[in-house]
Amino acid sequence: MEIIIAKRAGFCFGVKRAVDMAFHVAGTGEKVYTLGPIIHNPQVIEKLQEQGVQPTADIDNPEIKSLIIRTHGVPKNVSEGLAAMHYEVLDATCPFVKKAQQYAKLLKEDGYQVLIIGDREHPEVKGLMSYAGEDVVVVNKDAALPRLKSRVGVVVQTTQPVTLLQKVIRDVLGQVREIKVFNTICNSTSLRLKETKEMAKKVDVMVVVGGKNSANTSQLAHLCASMSVPTYHIETAEEIRDEWFAGMQTIGITAGASTPDWIIKEVEERIRDRGGRARDGHSDQG
Repeated sequence: MEIIIAKRAGFCFGVKRAVDMAFHVAGTGEKVYTLGPIIHNPQVIEKLQEQGVQPTADIDNPEIKSLIIRTHGVPKNVSEGLAAMHYEVLDATCPFVKKAQQYAKLLKEDGYQVLIIGDREHPEVKGLMSYAGEDVVVVNKDAALPRLKSRVGVVVQTTQPVTLLQKVIRDVLGQVREIKVFNTICNSTSLRLKETKEMAKKVDVMVVVGGKNSANTSQLAHLCASMSVPTYHIETAEEIRDEWFAGMQTIGITAGASTPDWIIKEVEERIRDRGGRARDGHSDQG
C-alpha cells in the first residue's frame, strides 16, 4: 500500500501561533487559563493541561494570573470585560478571525444588514455576531435564506468552503438592491480543501485526522465522502482498523488545521506497520 500525506495537513498559521503562545506561557509556572479550549483538538488540550494550562469559562476566577483568548475569538462584550480584569490577557485570536470581526463592525457602521455565513453555534460565529448589530442574519449550508433588507453586507466564518459563499451570494442577489461582500475565508482553508479534493480523486481510501469537534476537519471528511471515496475521520492512530485497508492500493492522509504533526505522524506509522509505504513522506499535490 502506498501512503500519500497532504502537504498542507496539520496546523495552520493561526493555530500554531496560539498553541506556541500557550506552551510558552506554561513554561513560566504561573496559573494559566484559556477562555474555552484554545483550539478544537482534544489531544492538544490534554497536553496543555499536563503543562498547567487549563480551559475555563469563568473570567472572574481569582486564581487566574494569565488568560489566553482562544483562536476563535470572543464576543465584543467579553473582550471589553477582560480589559478591566486584574490579570494579564493574551490574545491568541487568529488574525483572519480578527479581520472578519473588523469587517462585520465596518459593515454595521456603514448601514448594511450583516449576513454571516457559518455555524451559529460555533464560537467564531458567536464572536462575529457581537460586532454585526441586532439585525444580523446567520446562514449555513442547510438554512433557507430569510427575508433581507435592501442593503446587505456579507462576511464568512473563516473555515467555510468558497462554494458555500458563492451559493449564498447568488441567493442574496435575488432579493436585495445592494450587496457588499468581504471574503473572509482563510486562504489556508481553501488550499487545504482543494488539495484534499485532488488527492481523493487518486486514492482508494482517505483518512482524515483531527478533532471530531473541528469544523474544518469535518468539512474535509464530508468532502471526501461526497466523492464516493471510503473515508474515515479519526482523532488518533488508536482508532485505525485493519479492515479499512483490505484490498486497497493507495491511502491518502489529510488533517485539519488544529491537528498537530505528532498525531499525523502516529497515524502514518500505524498504517505503515500494516504494510503501507510513504511516497517521499508527502503528497505531490500542489
